[in-house]
Amino acid sequence: MTSGVTVSEEVKTIYNKMKLVKSDDVEEDRIRIVVCHIVEEIEVEKIFRQKDLEDVGDIFKFFRSLLLKDQCRYFLYDCHYQTKEHSRKEDVVLMLWAPDTATIKSRLKYAASKVALDKTIVGIKHNFQVNDYGDVDRDTFADKLGKDVLKLEGNPVTPGN
Repeated sequence: MTSGVTVSEEVKTIYNKMKLVKSDDVEEDRIRIVVCHIVEEIEVEKIFRQKDLEDVGDIFKFFRSLLLKDQCRYFLYDCHYQTKEHSRKEDVVLMLWAPDTATIKSRLKYAASKVALDKTIVGIKHNFQVNDYGDVDRDTFADKLGKDVLKLEGNPVTPGN
């Protein structure tokens, strides 16, 4: 099922910047979180760069605070985590936040429109829909990234929860 909603050029451009981080890029200009919503098309609502998050103690907690209890949104999240092999990983996560408390019309529109986003944003390793705050606690989110995640944004997780 598709909704006919398209994806803005800005979303495409930002995703390409996020996935192609270069070693000579200035770290503080790095895009970490992008909030997208549907107006006429899927468009960027807010961008958070590394420099915007300098004073944030826990980036994952900040990311979670962006999930509004009654509004659907798409998120592109440059997620940093560490695995049991002690390798530091940085993957772009595409997440549809469609809380059960949002209107049915909104949830259906965002779910149907995600098809356009999936076709446009290729190469996403982690792509999921979340409907409840319990599905985005640190341990559950880390589990969605892989069974061997030990730290999420520098903070420890309990694997397998």
